[in-house]
Amino acid sequence: MKNILFKSLCILGAGLVLFGCGNRKKAAQAEAEAAEAARQDSIKQAEMKQKELSVQETISLLEDEPVFDIVTNLGTIKVKLYKKTPLHRKNFEKLALTGEYDGLLFHRVINGFMIQGGDPLTRDESQAARFGTGGPGYTVPAEIIPEYKHKKGALAAARRGDAANPMRESSGSQFYLVQDEKACAQLDGAYTVFGQTIEGLDVIDKIAAVATNNRDLPLSPVKILSVTLDEVSKPAVAPADSTVAPGVLPEVNNPL
Repeated sequence: MKNILFKSLCILGAGLVLFGCGNRKKAAQAEAEAAEAARQDSIKQAEMKQKELSVQETISLLEDEPVFDIVTNLGTIKVKLYKKTPLHRKNFEKLALTGEYDGLLFHRVINGFMIQGGDPLTRDESQAARFGTGGPGYTVPAEIIPEYKHKKGALAAARRGDAANPMRESSGSQFYLVQDEKACAQLDGAYTVFGQTIEGLDVIDKIAAVATNNRDLPLSPVKILSVTLDEVSKPAVAPADSTVAPGVLPEVNNPL
């Protein structure tokens, strides 16, 4: 009986030792994983900071009215940004050069009126009911210049309505392109026009003509593949880091 008890205690002791070793091994592994995660996060933060500095440098080298290519799955629209709307110009430049527009949809398309895109929520189909309400978390002060009209191909900033937005501040990312200037003339003086299409009016027409549902969302996705600096506007002097790819309240961004 004593031998049995002794053996049992030995087995129990050995089990406790192994259990303790197992716990220490798991703790060491968890600590190593945490350290690696912190290291990767630090590297990512450094890369993001470098990219941000590179983008800022690129922007500082751009001409007053740079040209950007909005590349879609239905063709490319070339837009020139206006120098008299510097806040909107720099915001668009930053979003384009950091790739924030890449992969977004034209989520609101009305034939005989305009096409609208730039909502980051459109990357996620499960958010379809909220398309048109997303943004980067900030707005841009209005820069409504009387000489900039809603002519065909005009690039303008979407925004919330006057009741909720009496200062007419623009969405931080959503924009629209005029397809029919007569229908959009009513928007003159009420929305910030900050650019103009110089090539690709036919692409705007092609996008405007796609079939849509009752919320003006295209039945077949019209995607912004990228927004990149056009060749004619690339700085003669490359930024220090040339690895950068070219390219609050919920907002109801509705140019109506």
